[in-house]
Amino acid sequence: MKTTAFICAGLSLLASSLAAVHAEEFTLKSPDISPNGTIPARFETNTFGCNGDNQSPELRWSGAPSGTQSYALTVYDPDAPTGSGWWHWMVVNIPASTTHLPANAGVLGDASLPKGASQVRIDYGVKAWGGTCPPAGDKPHRYIFTLYALKTAKLEVPAEATAAVGGFMINANALAKASFTGYYGRPAQQ
Repeated sequence: MKTTAFICAGLSLLASSLAAVHAEEFTLKSPDISPNGTIPARFETNTFGCNGDNQSPELRWSGAPSGTQSYALTVYDPDAPTGSGWWHWMVVNIPASTTHLPANAGVLGDASLPKGASQVRIDYGVKAWGGTCPPAGDKPHRYIFTLYALKTAKLEVPAEATAAVGGFMINANALAKASFTGYYGRPAQQ
């Protein structure tokens, strides 16, 4: 009887281990930006001396952990010469059933986002995608795209909240996160 119980316990442990090994990893990808690759110029903003199309890239994800009730997305440049980096995009309350955002979903007004999702004010002062625009001649900046799986269906982010407030609320409710980094630089002006 003890041998049978021991064998059953061992098989159960083995099955659990195999299930964990085969569980899908939480990943975030973009068909527009290769991980650790150069971000195409069309994603550059069209302000502060930059001349891009200011379009957000397409993003896709999979493997969210059990218990995910919504997602939040951030895009952050830690290399911006501000002393505190630069928030380029923040989206909260993305429904748990969503697995991608189409290209240019970051337009002003949330109309291109999934129903219920909303953008938080970023460092450009708008609730929209704010494209890349490192100072001309700087080494390429890192742009970190991070998707958070959240344990709540909705974050009650105040309408005029800053990205810092949004980031605090996201991190306080995160179950897991997936990210990739793209690089972008501009040549020195002649």
